[in-house]
Amino acid sequence: MKRALIPLALLWCACAVAAQAENGVAVAAGLRSPDPYTLVGPVHYLHDYPAVDQMGRVNVCVEIPAGSVDKWEVDKKDGSLRWELRERRPRKVSYLGYPGNYGMVPRTLLPLEEGGDGDPIDVLVLGDAVPRGSLVAARIVAVLKMKDGGERDDKLIAVREGTAFASVRDLQQLDGQFPGVTRIVETWFENYKGSGVVETDGFGDAGEAVQILRRATQAYTEKAGGR
Repeated sequence: MKRALIPLALLWCACAVAAQAENGVAVAAGLRSPDPYTLVGPVHYLHDYPAVDQMGRVNVCVEIPAGSVDKWEVDKKDGSLRWELRERRPRKVSYLGYPGNYGMVPRTLLPLEEGGDGDPIDVLVLGDAVPRGSLVAARIVAVLKMKDGGERDDKLIAVREGTAFASVRDLQQLDGQFPGVTRIVETWFENYKGSGVVETDGFGDAGEAVQILRRATQAYTEKAGGR
């Protein structure tokens, strides 16, 4: 009986992944889907990847590909990707799709005691969409300073190889080569939850963004006890 159940379980996982692909969003290779609202990778997304790779690029777990409105996030307990449920229904952002690939940096934390939300730090990687669940290496170029519901919720802005933004190294260059991009990003975050929920305070440069990342990795280490 158990042998018969194994192929059925694998078929269910395959169908769940296929269902997500039918929604127009690709899923990274190597993930399994025990149900339509969960993606499980080979390791824990939060604890088992470094925040920064050997070349100094930040690692980003892409939760929401560019253009998507489906609100997925990494579960801090089991390290899987989950479609957030609200009133037992999958949450969708009631606005334009995300203006970049949105995700989190492993092994980071914005501490509650410092005004943060207690979650890993968020990143928006500019450029075309990549599959949900991808781990991409990106270069930080800026930070959008934000408060969401009164809690600090900064968004690092990053670029990756193979896109039109690949040569960008800082905020000044981003604004110079791609006029309007930062205005689009800030306008999107100010409004995607409705009027007055999110407050923005402009952008910081790459140096400020890197300092925020370093503090977030330090906070994670302190909280995790050197895990």
